[in-house]
Amino acid sequence: MITVTHVGTDLYRVMVQGQQPTTHEVTMSQADYRRLSGRRCTHEWVLVQAFRFLLEQEPNTAILARFAIMDIAQYYPDFEREMTVRLADT
Repeated sequence: MITVTHVGTDLYRVMVQGQQPTTHEVTMSQADYRRLSGRRCTHEWVLVQAFRFLLEQEPNTAILARFAIMDIAQYYPDFEREMTVRLADT
């Protein structure tokens, strides 16, 4: 289970339940939110989908504790395209 909490301007806490629960702090600017979602869903849903994508690539314990959402594209070049698909029907 993935839980997202807005904790400050452009800052979110994401908790991932698993064999070993993890907590992550993720920044997402309004520009990045619009770029990824086209404003079709909530900020929290964008982060849930981003973490679902990450969890398909690696275990939650391998995900950085702090990062900006667009940093994911540096590790996984198909991230933006995949998010467009995932968020198209929301």
